[in-house]
Amino acid sequence: MKPWYLYILECADTTFYTGITVDPQKRLACHNKGSGAKYTRARLPVTMVYCTSAKDRSEASRMEYRIKKLTRKAKRALIESGHKKRGQSGP
Repeated sequence: MKPWYLYILECADTTFYTGITVDPQKRLACHNKGSGAKYTRARLPVTMVYCTSAKDRSEASRMEYRIKKLTRKAKRALIESGHKKRGQSGP
């Protein structure tokens, strides 16, 4: 069973997009090809600035919900914390 991941992308207009997937690198490629989320299609290119693993889809979805409620400043602090940045995953 593949783990699920929560990721944050930074778009070309400096906004953030948060999503979940089982394959972060493949999903990033989809976003950058314009076949990802509608939000990112108009804001290409995107860069993955945060990625962390979850035990299952349910946990990843809960994490996504919590992060989407954060302010931009709080999201930036999470990203800049250096913890699990740029596609890294782990405990």
